Amino acid sequence: MKKINLKEKFLLFEDHWSPKIIAELNGQLIKVAKVKGEFVWHDHANEDELFMIIKGSLRIEFKEKETVVLNEGEILIVPRGIEHKPVAEEEVWLMLFEPRSTKHTGTVKNKLTQTKQEKI
Repeated sequence: MKKINLKEKFLLFEDHWSPKIIAELNGQLIKVAKVKGEFVWHDHANEDELFMIIKGSLRIEFKEKETVVLNEGEILIVPRGIEHKPVAEEEVWLMLFEPRSTKHTGTVKNKLTQTKQEKI
């Protein structure tokens, strides 16, 4: 067993919108990411997605639904099939819990789409 220090992991990278895998638990990947600016509208047809805010404030917009603002220490589970767009006015540190099969931007292809995620 090896403990994981989140702050140390976040200090290993600077890039935005590029999740890094830090652990795996029962088929779920635990990822950390730094985000800033607007992401793309996307959904995950077959998987729920959990956002946990470590540092900062993240706005998640939903088509035809109310926008949710997440602050440090808060989580949100976006149900499968729900189109969403994360927006960060300033840099946000977040943790994601997703099945291994989850594609970064669902079926949407964009300049921000990551097809291979680094393990740190």
